[in-house]
Amino acid sequence: MMMLGLGSVGLVLLSLAVQSGHGAQDSAVWSREETTERNYYTRYHNMSEITAWMEQMKRENPDVVSSMVYGQTYERRNITLLKIGLSSTVRKKAIWMDCGIHAREWIAPAFCQYFVREILRTYKTDTKVNEMMKNLDFYITPVLNVDGYIYSWHNESTRLWRKSRSPGTGGCTCYGTDLNRNFYANWGMVGVSTDCCSETYCGTKALSESEAWAVTDMLGKMREDILAFLTIHSYSQLILVPYGHPNISAPNYDELMEVGLGAAKAIKAVHGMDYTVGTSPDVLYANSGSSRDFARLIGIPLSFTFELRDKGEHGFELPEDQIQPTCEEAYAGAQHIITYTHDKAFYSYAATVTATLWTTLLAAWVSSAILL
Repeated sequence: MMMLGLGSVGLVLLSLAVQSGHGAQDSAVWSREETTERNYYTRYHNMSEITAWMEQMKRENPDVVSSMVYGQTYERRNITLLKIGLSSTVRKKAIWMDCGIHAREWIAPAFCQYFVREILRTYKTDTKVNEMMKNLDFYITPVLNVDGYIYSWHNESTRLWRKSRSPGTGGCTCYGTDLNRNFYANWGMVGVSTDCCSETYCGTKALSESEAWAVTDMLGKMREDILAFLTIHSYSQLILVPYGHPNISAPNYDELMEVGLGAAKAIKAVHGMDYTVGTSPDVLYANSGSSRDFARLIGIPLSFTFELRDKGEHGFELPEDQIQPTCEEAYAGAQHIITYTHDKAFYSYAATVTATLWTTLLAAWVSSAILL
């Protein structure tokens, strides 16, 4: 992928649409198209474009953006995050966000890109964002399931691929494990399948997948610093809190619900969309082995899954004309959680009030804003 100058005057994208095999590029098609920063964030992007965009973010913001490879996929592709924050002489707290753990949920990586763009666009002029950038580092993985995401771009027949791309075992000829059933959090107990052809196949054991292991390793190293964990999915318009097992409750369940409901309120204020808040068994279905549950299990206090638009009309194939409004409202919801998290850590009094005021103002601004 070659990208020349992502800026307000526009750019030329030479996009290499890579189609996956087992660690190799089966075929590639070159296309040339004009775009601008305004419409870049209203389109879905293949993995090569997202990788080039990540490099672009680092080049344009060297003082606040760096990248880190923290694992490899089954097909030996790098799993890379962006670390965003102002430099500090003291150890900083952190916010984790990952997108694209399920390959077909294209709106999720689009949101991670939008989120990065917005905090980089506003931190120099918005005093609250600037304060949070001083006190927090953001660790953002735009695409976690890289193999699966690339495969979902292969052609129409693979567009709805969900899982990783590791081969089945024990004579099973199907591919892939549901990465969000593979974490060491009540693994294999409910809402999973042991059939390797199933969409919810949980793997041969917890952390059988290198992608789940990479996240687990990073969270384990950083768990004393991470204040909030956000994993972005689609669809259903939900904010899910731990746990996915119907008989287990998080010790801070009331707080999680309060913060989640505040985020849903901030979301609704942008474009009027309703998001339901609750545990997975209460509002969706029981499941186990999710990254959200693992984060809460190891002591990260605030852990949420966002299920973005819509409620089933388009499902995983959300049209591109809904990318911008979806990202705008989700940004308001995420900012509510992050602001609450920040203020609780650094100004423990009145954190909820501050977060609510900030996200209400943000939602009002977003609803009237025009992308520059």
